[in-house]
Amino acid sequence: MRNYWIILLVFNFALAQNNSKKLVWEENFDGNQLNENVWNFELGNGCPNICGWGNNESQIYTKKNHKVENGYLIITANYDGTTYTSTRITTKNKKEFQYGRIETRAKLPQGKGLWPAFWMLGANISEVGWPKCGEIDILEYIGKEPDYIFTSLHTQDSHGNTINTKKTKIETIEEGFHIYAIDWNKEEIAFYVDSNLVYTFKPEEKNENTWPYNQPFYFLINMAIGGNFGGPSIDNTVLPQEFSIDYIKVYQ
Repeated sequence: MRNYWIILLVFNFALAQNNSKKLVWEENFDGNQLNENVWNFELGNGCPNICGWGNNESQIYTKKNHKVENGYLIITANYDGTTYTSTRITTKNKKEFQYGRIETRAKLPQGKGLWPAFWMLGANISEVGWPKCGEIDILEYIGKEPDYIFTSLHTQDSHGNTINTKKTKIETIEEGFHIYAIDWNKEEIAFYVDSNLVYTFKPEEKNENTWPYNQPFYFLINMAIGGNFGGPSIDNTVLPQEFSIDYIKVYQ
């Protein structure tokens, strides 16, 4: 009985902490087009600076592979017989945040070769480069591994490699919408899928190489096709496929 009350107290404390945060920004994808005061398009295949977007990806990003409809952002991966196309957007220099609870509600596509993601990069990337700027992958999914969600971080200490990561099996995660979130403070970053804690990153030693997470970060949403992580096999028969985002919310 004593353990029950201890658990209840811990739960209530955590709930109170979350409730103490206030909504400071939200994107509900109202209207019929993206607000370009908030969002930037990243176009092409990444060349000449980072061809294949650094991961040997197959797609070309366009402004045509998305729509804003009924309160959703819908990114479509497509193949016309010769070219793979998709959309990639960011909030760099427009909406950047340091600490808080950050969440999105999204519905995943399905099929080998698809790689949808909701992630963040350090706002100082233009000055220090990647991975020194830091990266927070709140949601990554690859169609070749159904039922798994990847939550990861990249730092200079890991030389950009995915060593600070968790692969979580969630059966039927592809069905319907789910909430993907982080709680981020000066000590740690905790990752959640729906209400379930799936991974916590809390390095004992914090310096510019292990903890670049003491600065503002901006958002990225995209659906890559193929690449080092999503590929190499792409099932063309499933295309087109849609990656749907309902909202993004930031609490501080």
